Amino acid sequence: MPRKKTIYDFYQMKHKGELVAWITAYDAPTAAYAEAAGMDMLLVGDSLGMCVCGLDGTVPVTMEQCLHHTRAVRNGAPNTFVIGDMPFLSYQVSIEEAVRNAGRFLKEGLADAIKLEGGKRVTRQIRAIAEAGIVVFGHIGLTPQSSGQLGGFKAQGRTIETARLVIEDALAVQEAGAHALLVEAVSPEVTQIIREKLSIPVYGIGAGPHTDGQLLIVSDLLGIFEAFTPKFVRKYASLGEEMKRAFIAYRDDVKGGGFPGPEHVYPMVEGEAEKLDELRDEE
Repeated sequence: MPRKKTIYDFYQMKHKGELVAWITAYDAPTAAYAEAAGMDMLLVGDSLGMCVCGLDGTVPVTMEQCLHHTRAVRNGAPNTFVIGDMPFLSYQVSIEEAVRNAGRFLKEGLADAIKLEGGKRVTRQIRAIAEAGIVVFGHIGLTPQSSGQLGGFKAQGRTIETARLVIEDALAVQEAGAHALLVEAVSPEVTQIIREKLSIPVYGIGAGPHTDGQLLIVSDLLGIFEAFTPKFVRKYASLGEEMKRAFIAYRDDVKGGGFPGPEHVYPMVEGEAEKLDELRDEE
């Protein structure tokens, strides 16, 4: 049985130059397979809104949904570091509410850490949550919850002006007490500077190779999300097509009478079937 890593293990991995591999997960079976594969961390992302619930974005996702899926992932991967993703308006309304909701991920979801989006604008929340004894992962660059302000799902840091803003956000998140940082859809040249400037682990999703590890959305990795495919995704399987072939084969078997067969039923105990006529004759 593997030993569950702690945030200090991730600091050591950064120091040694050992890259961290992590994915999102939303249910116990997926989490169990990820743990068996030796995944370093699992993020129960609010991307479940799109990948599980069929929504157009992450904004409608609720705390209750995130907690439900976080607990499911913990059940499937008891020995893997699990991060709960704080959904929209679970930390923006007040500092007190941010701390309370972050704590719910640990108490109810059994997570090891939380993640929240934003740079300079959420430093007060980061500081308060960290001071409450909770491990905090920051998230800057393309932040889906505020994509409307960014003009949509667009890469960040591609001009000198926006690059400066992203770097300022990274420094502010670290100064506020975050224990790690996720950089999303940021130019690799900028991500490299962030990694050089920060002492905490810097992870990337669509931010190039100059990081302490990589995150991918499990639905993209497995090829079971077809609404859109970001440029930074590498598909390691096409399970969507495999699922469709299996569904078609099952449908054809049922309609053609090939399923269920004799091997799929539970016959009556020997000698009991002959007594069924008594039941047929009963009024």
